[in-house]
Amino acid sequence: MQQDIQILFEKLHPLERKVLPLIKENNTPDKIVLASKLQEVEVIRALQWLENKKIITTKEELKEVVLLDNNGRTYSKIGLPEQRFLEAIKSSSQMTDEIKKFAKLDEAEYSVCIGLLRRKNAVTIKKEANNLQITITEEGKKVLEKQKYDYQFLRSLTAEERDIASLTLDETESMNELKQRKDIIRIELRKPKTISLTEIGKELSKMNFSVSITEKLTQEMLKNNSWKDAKFRRFDVEINVPKITGGKRHFENQAIEYVKQIWLDMGFKEMTGNYVHTAYQDLDMLFVPQDHPARTMQDTFYLGNKKIMHGRLPKDFKKIKYVHENGADTGSKGWRYKWSEEEASKILLRTHTTVLSALKLQQLKKQDLPAKFFTVGKVFRNEALDWKHLFEFYQIDGIVIDPNANFKHLKGYLREFFGKMGYPDVRIRPAHFPYTEPSVEVDVLHPVKKEWIELGGAGIFRPEVVIPLLGEDIPVLAWGLGTGRIVSSYYGITDIRDMYKNDLKQLREMKLWIK
Repeated sequence: MQQDIQILFEKLHPLERKVLPLIKENNTPDKIVLASKLQEVEVIRALQWLENKKIITTKEELKEVVLLDNNGRTYSKIGLPEQRFLEAIKSSSQMTDEIKKFAKLDEAEYSVCIGLLRRKNAVTIKKEANNLQITITEEGKKVLEKQKYDYQFLRSLTAEERDIASLTLDETESMNELKQRKDIIRIELRKPKTISLTEIGKELSKMNFSVSITEKLTQEMLKNNSWKDAKFRRFDVEINVPKITGGKRHFENQAIEYVKQIWLDMGFKEMTGNYVHTAYQDLDMLFVPQDHPARTMQDTFYLGNKKIMHGRLPKDFKKIKYVHENGADTGSKGWRYKWSEEEASKILLRTHTTVLSALKLQQLKKQDLPAKFFTVGKVFRNEALDWKHLFEFYQIDGIVIDPNANFKHLKGYLREFFGKMGYPDVRIRPAHFPYTEPSVEVDVLHPVKKEWIELGGAGIFRPEVVIPLLGEDIPVLAWGLGTGRIVSSYYGITDIRDMYKNDLKQLREMKLWIK
């Protein structure tokens, strides 16, 4: 037993060695802080280690304490206002001005005293000219004696707070009287921690703490051989230690990098662009009608404070205008309405990354074809935030511009991409989008849940999109896919908001995206 105590003694941390001898005479953390002259955090840490080693036990009890408030700190030095008031007239009646001067009362305190003492029949008041003559009554003399008790109670609170359960009957009466007054005393709940030594702790406290224990072996000790006479601290190599987590990318960024690499490996080039565009670039160039529901403020973030901001349209905007109004030279009748320049010039946060596909088509020349491009970027929708909807999220867009491209190629690209994402079963269903024909919805079969998940839309750009931007009708395969459901499913996240809550525990423990 004694050998075990000696070994445990030699394992104590320097903070534990400073704190342990003090516990017998100081049974609260506050007292130990004062006695040890350590910082509070050091004492708390040492106590936790000692408790983990079953050297001490701690007990917490809820209790009410009374302590001085702002006015109480002042009155504990100079006396309560009504006490000073009565002291001023206990020998003989006095006029108002004399009482204020002798008792050092301001107007507010004087008014409070008059009201309080009259209710207690402690004074009589006689009006003389423009002044008041005030005399103490027999009842007032009793009140003055009571005030002395109240004052003594205040004085008892100057050094430290008092446990209400420990107050005498007279002190409890004084407390109840004073707590009805403004800012004299206040009642607070405390949960103090009491520390006790265990049997092991009692044995350890008998050890010689003056013996110097060396924490580490230094180069100097090896040179002068002083290590031979040193008493080294024992270290427990089997004790649990905090897990060290290295720096890493946010798990969503890991997934996005993986998505990008898939398209790069398939020979695509990456498109980049701004978050802010005109409605002309984001919607009109993609043949989205100006009365489409997606263009309302309930679905789209328009920029501007009280008034929506507007940008400049390009010089050749009329080719888009005519396609909308009558189809121009695309073989279409268009949407058959009067196209608005004002509506097209509104500035907004991009609603889809397909805007980059449209801008890229506008830049290409015939000698650049065939070409393949992709982008992975944030888009913004004026959505109500809930477990499956966000107002900003990542979207994957891609286009293939090739005179020989067809719908089979589109299906091939989608199946290849989703296969690499871990979804070999892909289902394509007919759909409708303003800027593609044919249009399809893309579903994948969840490998575990065995249920179909919708992950985006795709199709071939309509001539109304391609001809004004590219100059001729060449097949353009296009898709817009969401990443949120793919990423959240991989990481087992059921509420999509949890992807952005910046919980350090979640970030440290989240598994890596396996490539």
